Amino acid sequence: MKKKWYIPLPKILAMPLSFVALVLSISQITAQDCPELLSPLNGSVSAPLNSTISWEPITGVPGYILSLGTTEGGNDILNQRNVGSANSYTPATGLPENTEIFVTITLFFFNQPNIVCNSQSFTTTTLSEAPNCTTINFPQENAIDVNTGTSINWSASPSATGYFLSIGTSINGGEIIDNLDVGNNLSYTPPVDLPEETTIYITIIPSNRIGVSSGCSTSQFTTTTKAILPVCSSMLSPYNGETNIPLSPVLEWNPVPNATGYRVTIGTSPLESNILNDAIFFKTSTVVIDFEPNRTFFITIVPFNDAGDAVGCTQETFSTLLGCGPYFNPLTGELQVLNPEITFPDTVSICTDTPSTNIYASDKADGYRWFKVDRSGNETLISSTNEVSITESGEYIYEAYSLFEDTGNIYECASSKIFTVVSSQEPMIDNVNVTDNGNSLNYEIITVESGNYEYALDDKNGDYQNSNRFNEISIQNHIVYVRDKGGCGITEKLIEHDLSVEGFPAFFTPNGDGINDFWQFVPQEKSSEEMVQTIWIFDKFGMLLTKMSPKSEGWNGILNGKSVPESDYWFKALSNNNKIIQGHFSLKR
Repeated sequence: MKKKWYIPLPKILAMPLSFVALVLSISQITAQDCPELLSPLNGSVSAPLNSTISWEPITGVPGYILSLGTTEGGNDILNQRNVGSANSYTPATGLPENTEIFVTITLFFFNQPNIVCNSQSFTTTTLSEAPNCTTINFPQENAIDVNTGTSINWSASPSATGYFLSIGTSINGGEIIDNLDVGNNLSYTPPVDLPEETTIYITIIPSNRIGVSSGCSTSQFTTTTKAILPVCSSMLSPYNGETNIPLSPVLEWNPVPNATGYRVTIGTSPLESNILNDAIFFKTSTVVIDFEPNRTFFITIVPFNDAGDAVGCTQETFSTLLGCGPYFNPLTGELQVLNPEITFPDTVSICTDTPSTNIYASDKADGYRWFKVDRSGNETLISSTNEVSITESGEYIYEAYSLFEDTGNIYECASSKIFTVVSSQEPMIDNVNVTDNGNSLNYEIITVESGNYEYALDDKNGDYQNSNRFNEISIQNHIVYVRDKGGCGITEKLIEHDLSVEGFPAFFTPNGDGINDFWQFVPQEKSSEEMVQTIWIFDKFGMLLTKMSPKSEGWNGILNGKSVPESDYWFKALSNNNKIIQGHFSLKR
């Protein structure tokens, strides 16, 4: 589970106004999520000594600074190594055995203080055997014309805690360096130059507390005549650690007097060379076009001459802040971007009986673009304003963008989405099915064509609903409305209720004399569509007394086994063509 940490702000944070407002009078703010260790896991044990340490990437964080130590927050193994945007790191010389290793990850930002996360830890395994032999990386095996002032570099042996080095002029000899303990390091520069034009033999034996490697082979190379190597250079612009660098900067470094040229390597992590890979320059500056925004870049300048390359040149860094984000806003504790927020719908309707439909962008932005996408996926620009005229259904792209200026250049931050245009039309009502529900009715509205419609009852202005059914509505005249959601029109239909009382007796006399003892509908000579299907009888207060079929013998004036008093009574009837008939009659005894 991710943890939230806090950034103390003892003084005002001044940040670029284009990103966040000035933070005034604030002492603490909720900070960015800190990453969890992925490998080795926090709290794990028996981690390999050559473990690669990796952690969760956090969106919006430009880079990470890593410290490794044997105490919480410690850095005695690795001291604040900037690893750029990489979310993993392999310690060059491995890790100590049977030790709790504390990992402290610092989130690196350009426009605010860095966030130091709480330490996480794991415990390494215990050594069980002597280390394996290593291999020499430089000078390469059987190399010739090696400068006499060269350094010697080798690969790490995973479980080694130190190395013994011998340098001689004979196989397995130690005439120059004899079995020297160089510690847990992977390079060594002899204190004096090696002899000229001589074959040099190098033996490196890794060691740990169990013992030393056995059977390690000897490497060799041949030196050239003595020559003076150039010294290392350093960056003038950008200077080491500088931020807010333009995306296309001029890189400039210090000239070295006896250098013929310079080898330049640039990468987005300390171990990469994905921008420039050992590129050769014969001057002390160069322009790099279109650096990626919001990244840390690692640069190494190595001067060279006929004698060879400068030895031990260190890596430097610089960072860019241009671009659209996301940026972490310490005032709100949230990520923010310069791209406009898009609220445009996924689907837009156009009316089939209209030549074209104008669509407007409601999102706030500096500019807009609209594209038509054909069946092959090709995009055609059809408008560069906040309005576009659509004439046909299909797939489209809506784009809104913001502009910002930095170092005299205009940059664009765009947001876009694909939306679908569908054809729609004014609805047509085919029928309204009316069904009996006791003393109420249910309506089902049937349209000629299916469409993206909504429905209302008795009020043209709403409330509209998605369902075409209305349940338990009163037994009286109603108007149903059907509206196209795309704005292509509204259709209405009146469900009429005939208030005539033809066929219904004006009175009856339930006195048991066998004459007019039942009140019932008497069919007239009309079409079957106007025949009655259900009849309801109410008292003068509107209480339902009975519901009956026109096929029954009728009502005898009895309710719950008792005769109702003489009075006027009301009826409602539903005809076969869904008309309501209502009226009243008298009960006489």
